[in-house]
Amino acid sequence: MKVSIITVCYNSAKTLEETIHSVLGQTYTDIEYIVIDGDSRDGTAAIISKYRSQIAQVVSEPDKGIYDAMNKGLALATGDVVGILNSDDIYAHSQVIADVVQAFSNSSNDAVSTDVHIFSGNPANIVRKYRCTRWKPWMFRIGHQPPHPGFFVRKSCYTRYGFFDTHFRTAADFELLFRFIKVNKVSTLFLPYTSVLMRSGGASQQGFSAISNANSEVHAALKKHGYFSLLPLIWLKYLIKIFQWV
Repeated sequence: MKVSIITVCYNSAKTLEETIHSVLGQTYTDIEYIVIDGDSRDGTAAIISKYRSQIAQVVSEPDKGIYDAMNKGLALATGDVVGILNSDDIYAHSQVIADVVQAFSNSSNDAVSTDVHIFSGNPANIVRKYRCTRWKPWMFRIGHQPPHPGFFVRKSCYTRYGFFDTHFRTAADFELLFRFIKVNKVSTLFLPYTSVLMRSGGASQQGFSAISNANSEVHAALKKHGYFSLLPLIWLKYLIKIFQWV
């Protein structure tokens, strides 16, 4: 089973090498690693060049945002299963992809959802534990989704149900997971297993205004698929997140 791992980056010189190491250091060998760079202007290109012989596909050109870059990676992916690892995140250990493949092999599911731990500064400093098994489908209604970095899905699902909707600037991952899991009933195994260590922060979490805009996009994503939700209800997801803090 071939696994395509996609990393998108832009001016990520501070963290990208650690991300690349975590992919190249996997014990599972049938990995197609794809790196999509948005024409970075720091040292990102030099880091990619350093590992170019071990990366299957590299694209470096301007894009229209992170989800446009992810779509470029998806268009290139030829693996049976696809995972997306952001340029400031790392796999929890070297057995992650081997264990994910085993989970697919032992079931008929089209997707495997795993836990993500969020750290601050040092990967050993875990501040939040985002457990997929504590997530329930009704939580989509309040804008709460399974952890996207820990979501692995068969490429055939992207072929059938589409890529990221780039009309959403910060909530396209929510819309895609909602479209896959809720709307199209993609069979998903929720595995109590930590696959990704994710740095705290992110485009949708930078201040009240950014959070408010992200919530508005989540509301729009629900409406896109004909699901009713009151915008104030989406703020309830932060009550759930309180219990994720360590």
